Amino acid sequence: MGTMAVEQNGINAVPEGERRGRPRDLFWPWAGSNLSLFGVAFGVYIVGLGLGVVPAIIVGALGYALSFLLVGLVAVGGARSGVPTMTLGRAPFGYQGNKLPTLLSYVSNVGWEIVLVTLAAQSGAEILKRIAPGIPVTTTTAVCFAVAAVAVIAVGVYGHAMIMVVQRYLTYVFVVLTVVYLVLMVPRLGGSLETTAGPGGWVGGIVFAMTLLGLGWVNCGADYSRYLPATSSPRSVALWTTLGGALPPMVLLVFGVLLTGGDPRLAEAAGANPVAALAGALPTWFLLPYLLTAIGGFLAGAIMDIYSSGLSMLALGVPVRRHHAVLIDGLLMVLGGYYLLFVSTSFLATFQAFLAVVGVVMAAWAAIFLVDMWRLRGGGRTYDERLLRPDAPALNWPGVASLVVASAVGLGLITSADPNIAAFVGFLMSDGMRSGTFGSANIGVVVALALAGLLYFVITAVTRRTTPSPRA
Repeated sequence: MGTMAVEQNGINAVPEGERRGRPRDLFWPWAGSNLSLFGVAFGVYIVGLGLGVVPAIIVGALGYALSFLLVGLVAVGGARSGVPTMTLGRAPFGYQGNKLPTLLSYVSNVGWEIVLVTLAAQSGAEILKRIAPGIPVTTTTAVCFAVAAVAVIAVGVYGHAMIMVVQRYLTYVFVVLTVVYLVLMVPRLGGSLETTAGPGGWVGGIVFAMTLLGLGWVNCGADYSRYLPATSSPRSVALWTTLGGALPPMVLLVFGVLLTGGDPRLAEAAGANPVAALAGALPTWFLLPYLLTAIGGFLAGAIMDIYSSGLSMLALGVPVRRHHAVLIDGLLMVLGGYYLLFVSTSFLATFQAFLAVVGVVMAAWAAIFLVDMWRLRGGGRTYDERLLRPDAPALNWPGVASLVVASAVGLGLITSADPNIAAFVGFLMSDGMRSGTFGSANIGVVVALALAGLLYFVITAVTRRTTPSPRA
């Protein structure tokens, strides 16, 4: 499949003749998608849990590595089967049972597309305001939004081969510009932070870092590895996925932590709006390169989201071609972005609160998926394709039951700043727990992950059933 040819495969297993590449190629798409300047804000957030410089860097790095290791393990299933993530989910949940988590995966991906493209447009407008102050902000915002949306949709339509190339070169550019940016900001860094949190704060920091990064990508892990040869080393697939997703944001994490220690006011502003706050501290000559870095980081993530959301739409059973699904998602992205930029003043906060709910369910889904793949499918070698077809059993009750129970417990252990969503979550916590570090860490996401995997393991061990037998 050539880079300039539109990808024709949908959620079918990629034929062996089309599968090529090496596991280390996975470093580039994951690195590019996680080099957003939001990584600086993440460092500020983790320090906010009461951690000093060294503890914040340690717990952040552990959370990043652990969460993206889960993505790497999911990616192994894609390399061995040639099938995307949410389609493989039909094996542990059944054809119909997998539709709810697939729908949530789809909503999450499309939602992040909207948020990232909106942030790219706002970033462009914010910096162009300094470079060309005479141009109305509405005009610059609209132009930046149009360019960002077209770029994301175009790459998504071309598909996997184009994404692998684009993300590689975006990563090259981002690394160079980010290094220059970090050098310029060195005078503002420092290490004067005290640790006020106890052991619970350390654990909360690890959990928080996991929710900030890898747990948001577990539903996409196999989408980018499925074109690798089935003989690819599973260790290499998991390793390069983990390194690509975790290493680049670790650099930005360290910067955010040190910025908090050296310039607390700037760090506080960066936590709310990293692009605008950090641009204000830069010399004018670097604003255009900084603009490219900021916008490119957001678009790299949006490109990955729009591709995976198209595959999730197909896994829901919508009868369209993959590139048509991307166009539909692109239309939703444009409509949502327009609403965020020019209509709404509060939707973003509500959507971010909703993502915490989605995160609980997807964490539980991922745990069941991984237990099923590694314990019952030979690490992805023995998927029965009949379990993935529309005529497969509708429900696999051990998977569905584990998902429901773990999700309910997880939702009871998260909090939300949105009052409407807050009414339905956090019901297993006291008022003190909700208002403290425990509540802010949203530990319910990790509890759902662990509980779901344990339940599925125990139920399948007791019943001695791998999956229901598919109909003839």
